[in-house]
Amino acid sequence: METDRRHHAILTRARQHGKVRATHLAESLGVAVQTIRRDLRELSAAGLLERTHGGAVLPSGTRNIAYDDRRALNRGAKQRIAARAARLVPDNASLFLNIGTTTEAIARALRGHQNLKVVTNNLNVATTLMDSPTCEVIVAGGNLRPSDGGLVGDLAALAIARFKVDIAIIGTSAIDLDGDLLDFDAEEVRVSQAIISAARQTIVVADKAKFTRKAPVKIGSLSEVDHFVTDGIPSERLINACADWGTKVHLA
Repeated sequence: METDRRHHAILTRARQHGKVRATHLAESLGVAVQTIRRDLRELSAAGLLERTHGGAVLPSGTRNIAYDDRRALNRGAKQRIAARAARLVPDNASLFLNIGTTTEAIARALRGHQNLKVVTNNLNVATTLMDSPTCEVIVAGGNLRPSDGGLVGDLAALAIARFKVDIAIIGTSAIDLDGDLLDFDAEEVRVSQAIISAARQTIVVADKAKFTRKAPVKIGSLSEVDHFVTDGIPSERLINACADWGTKVHLA
């Protein structure tokens, strides 16, 4: 089967089922798994699919993809971003970590730090850090979102407003080419905005795939943050804009 026809068949199946698996596609299309993996990489680079462990899912502009699939997306890039972001956090600091699989990777990267006070609305972050002997963890109250362990809503925002920390580390679901930070859940966005307002310094963390995604609710802009840690910037225009804004870009 020619590449174009194979890509069409893959996209048709993804639209029917929401996601596809490489092994199933290889069997049904009569090609090697390596060929399907190459197809999925190409379709993902074009913004038509998002890679997951063992397959791909359709990108969505109105709802986020499943939590387990998000964890598998760009895992290596998230680990590199986490290691780079952790170097921006000194010992003896107070910080916020919000909801997201990248911020969860940062929590793991911070386990070697000394005397941290971490406020979070992410139960997965709290669980990661709870047995660290040199880290105090404070969990913001709110409505528990079972899909990903996030605490959202007005109660979480009010709890966060009681703090003033050194650093906020914020993940985001999507970034448009103008530098706007986007998410899917308005309640989660209110909490993220409260976190940014209650911090002396803000670090945004996101892998480059976030530039190919869309989401309907605006958190803020890269123009409002101090550091942006990523594994790639899509355009020289945005790099120049970050320089004009005073937003320091760190490439992992």
